[in-house]
Amino acid sequence: MRIFASKTDNMSEEKEIYKHSIPVQLRFNDTDALGHVNNSVYLSFYDLGKSDYFNTIRGLEIKQRDVDVVIAHIDVDFIAPVFLNDHIAVQTRVSAIGNKSFSLKQRIVDQETGEEKCVCHTVMVGFDFETNTTKPISQEWRNAIELYEGHSY
Repeated sequence: MRIFASKTDNMSEEKEIYKHSIPVQLRFNDTDALGHVNNSVYLSFYDLGKSDYFNTIRGLEIKQRDVDVVIAHIDVDFIAPVFLNDHIAVQTRVSAIGNKSFSLKQRIVDQETGEEKCVCHTVMVGFDFETNTTKPISQEWRNAIELYEGHSY
């Protein structure tokens, strides 16, 4: 059952491969009065997936002082409700890399059925915290992403 149409409903969809997936433990306080996961909670799930993806592709735990990318934009499509007893996972992949930014595509799926529940597009921008300005995405990020995803951008 779809509640909302995804932006890609009328577009031809290429086969998207998500190599990264992390299960999410749902808590009672994630739900609202209607019994489903509240929309505001989804972003914390996507943050969990994003952090684990970055740690996985970089092969280390990224320390806060080492972060040189920031979120510039988030766009979320809610497709079907998630309920407390559902078993969900966040899947993450990089969909594009530019000079000063890269785009993440994430989705929440039911681990048992594969049903897509929610889709998130995030633009990450290279950022220099000393000068408080944008900067190009480092070669270190590019190499890590391309090695993990298995192709160049």
